[in-house]
Parts: sequence; C-alpha cells; structure tokens
Amino acid sequence: MSFITLNITCSEEKRELLIAELSLFPFDAFEETETGLLISCEEADWEEEPVFAVLARYEVECRVERVEKVNWNEEWEKNYDPVIVEDQCIVRATFHEPRPDFPYEIIITPKMSFGTGHHATTYQVLKHQLQLDHKGKKVLDVGCGTGALAIMAHKRGATDITAVDIDEWCIENSEENFSLNGCDHVKLSLGGIETVQENDPFDIILANINKNVLLDQIGAYSERLKNKGTLVLSGFYTEDIADLMAEAGKFGLVHQEQTERNRWAMLALKKE
Repeated sequence: MSFITLNITCSEEKRELLIAELSLFPFDAFEETETGLLISCEEADWEEEPVFAVLARYEVECRVERVEKVNWNEEWEKNYDPVIVEDQCIVRATFHEPRPDFPYEIIITPKMSFGTGHHATTYQVLKHQLQLDHKGKKVLDVGCGTGALAIMAHKRGATDITAVDIDEWCIENSEENFSLNGCDHVKLSLGGIETVQENDPFDIILANINKNVLLDQIGAYSERLKNKGTLVLSGFYTEDIADLMAEAGKFGLVHQEQTERNRWAMLALKKE
C-alpha cells in the first residue's frame, strides 16, 4: 500500500488552523513538529488540487513524498521533541527517556489528538495549572484531546476528574494516555459540555477549544462551576479577550489572570 506524506513548514499560529482545515480531507495521521506539520493519507485518497489550494491560501511550504509504508512511531521519534513547561513539567512521548528530575512528567502518545503541549494554548494552561491548587479538587476537562490537562490535574492532586470530547479518536487517545500516566480513575466520555450534569458542580473547569465554542458554552461552564471555582479558558487570540470577558461577565465570572504566548491567550476566571 502506498501513502502520500506532506511535510508542511509553517508558523505555530497557522498550525492549528491548518489542522482544522486539512482534517476535512481523508488524512489518517497528523503530527505537530518543530517546523510545522507531518500528515499522511493513502495514495488512493490523495486529493492534490484542493489540498494545494488550502496550502496556497496559508502561504506555507510543503514537501510531498510518495512512500510504500509509513512507520509513524519512527516519524514521531524523528520529529516529536519533549515539551518543558517552566522547568517543572515535561510532556514527552513513550519513546523518550524517562525524566524523573522533573516534578511532573506527562507521557503522551500524540497520534491525531490536539494537546501535546507544543501549541501555545496547551502550554499556557499547563503552566497555569502548576500554580493552581488542585489538591482534593473536582476537575472537568472539556475537549480533552490527548488528555494532557486532565493528567496534569491528576498529578497536581485532583481526586475527582471528568474528561469529555466530541471526537471518538480523542477519547481513544485520552484513554490510552490516562493508562500510561496511572489515571485510570478519570471519568472519560464521548460528548460535549451538555452531557455533563449541572447538579454536581466542579471546583475547576479547563476548556482549551476555540473562541466561538467558548462564547457559545461559557454559560454552561458557569452553571457547572462551584461558587469561588476557577474556569481556565484557552484556544483564542489576545484580541479575543475583550469579547470573552464581556460574555463571562453575564454569568458572574470575573477576571483572575491572563497570559499570552505567540499571540495566543489564556484566561483564568473565578465564579463570584
């Protein structure tokens, strides 16, 4: 069986947008690299003209290769580097050497799910979790992707953790990663925020999704958050903060902290 692989060179800002658009095509493997993206599909499914049209709009470089077989574990080893967050946490793959010198070590099999720590949004949420009290807390991870944020909550002492995602692939990937990190007690389910009960609120809710989804769901997050609880949002640009704060104010959510990395932002809000 022959495969087509695309090695795309692009900025971190364009990477998430390209993943969103190219996931509409029959690519069966996506991986974030230091220089951009590595993606693949069976040659029979290759749609050259429309894919190149997408790449042209983003003005990115792309190297296309035809190969008989792709060993994706080998490709990850060549292109996937560990992520270090504030010298306190390392996010690594199974093929990297263990790093017990870090207080927090998160092991991720990246596959096609979002949330390896390379993206500025995931990095910022993980960084904020390092200073957020999780001990004995009840935590919800909405749009869990690889499960990295739920894993960090576990490692920071949360005792009741729920993770949801609307993508079956993400659920499968999160389940695998929870097992790798000794988080078998996490309650994992397929679905969105609407599948989470409102009558049993959370101390902390983590939502690294995108601006439009956050604006649409912020009221639902507030309904499921305890008084004085913390809502951590990411997946949007710094220029989107004003819109999100305006919507958050309608539901008793007040500004605690915000950070920025490569134009991507994180907001921490408290329910008053």
